[in-house]
Amino acid sequence: MRVLAIDPAVRNTGYAVLEGDPRTPMVLTFDVISIPVRLPQSAALSAIRTHLVNVIQKFQPDEVAVEGIIYVQSHQTAISMGAARAAALIAAADHGLRVYEYAPRKVKMAVVGKGTADKSQVAFMVRILLGLAATPPPDAADALAIALAHLQAADPLKAKLLERRLV
Repeated sequence: MRVLAIDPAVRNTGYAVLEGDPRTPMVLTFDVISIPVRLPQSAALSAIRTHLVNVIQKFQPDEVAVEGIIYVQSHQTAISMGAARAAALIAAADHGLRVYEYAPRKVKMAVVGKGTADKSQVAFMVRILLGLAATPPPDAADALAIALAHLQAADPLKAKLLERRLV
């Protein structure tokens, strides 16, 4: 299986493409789509969609995994995150890709074993689990973690074990 994972945000959207299964994941690419602050939000959303469309066309993923909605204290932040998420979902929908959502807590549990892990713990574990030479930037690390969680969820044995841990 090849999965495109996305950690959406208007200014820094992380993405990763992994192939394989939970025991033998292979990283094909990961990066952060960084949008300059001077660019209006509408142009930023278009840039996110365009960049993700290019990734989809280049790597031909079978599925897309995206971080689910999280609680934020600011309405403005929630609206902005929702807009970035929509740009990512539209890119996937335009290519007929099925989208799976994962709560941040579930992603952290899958990668770190603790649903309350912080970003540095997630990045460190992603580096170890995938055998990366360096720790990826936080937004890319989150996307890699989402991809790992998706590969685990797609594996029937791992999915059952993960659900037991979450209950």
